[in-house]
Amino acid sequence: MGGTGIRIEGLRKRYGSGDTAVDALKGVDMHVAPGEVVGLIGPSGSGKSTLLKCLGAVIDPTAGRMTLGDEVIYDDGWRVRDLRALRRDKIGFVFQAPYLIPFLDVTDNVALLPMLAGVPNAEARDRARELLAALDVGHRARAQPSQLSGGEQQRVAIARGLVNRPPVILADEPTAPLDSERAMAVVHILNEMARRYETAIIVVTHDEKIIPTFKRIYQIRDGVTHEQVAKSSPVAAVALAQHAPSNGVLPGSVSGSPR
Repeated sequence: MGGTGIRIEGLRKRYGSGDTAVDALKGVDMHVAPGEVVGLIGPSGSGKSTLLKCLGAVIDPTAGRMTLGDEVIYDDGWRVRDLRALRRDKIGFVFQAPYLIPFLDVTDNVALLPMLAGVPNAEARDRARELLAALDVGHRARAQPSQLSGGEQQRVAIARGLVNRPPVILADEPTAPLDSERAMAVVHILNEMARRYETAIIVVTHDEKIIPTFKRIYQIRDGVTHEQVAKSSPVAAVALAQHAPSNGVLPGSVSGSPR
């Protein structure tokens, strides 16, 4: 996908005004290159959610500059007219819960976004099936969400986040409800998808077991970000490697038992 990936410069967000004003973001600077997965950590109330909402064009920043892909989307004001189209086409979201639509099968849960963007139904479903196969849930393409395991649901949610081929994915606590094995599988999938599709990915997390897998981490505290090089963990590296099969297939239920 190329482009800048994610670049944030001097981003500020103030809630309220006067004596009751609260500065949630006080000049955030970040850069995530295409093909890179970066962690974002910080205590509750530090500004993580506000930053994600600004990046996702859910709320208006107060000042600063944001670039997604090759497009400046905010420069002391929005530079795009249609924020709904921006969210739909340029930003992929992966949440803590999969939020799959219960009355659509797996394929249509993934294909719905490109359909809404005007992609012909057959092409949208082809895209969905390709991603589902890459994530090793292709055999569940006709299943209903209620028939999937938790790990399978999360992989379908990742496919949905990628299906419009966005330059950016924002993942908010994607491993929180998962055990260690499934969490490492999700981290491997995000890294593999970032490399394959040149997507810039930010993972907001409190999950201590996956933090050592990031090569770069931004810590946010009191509305300010600080970049740090992650301390590599041999244990995490081995665990992550166990979810990178030599045949190139992404991790899943190839052994017979769904994750």
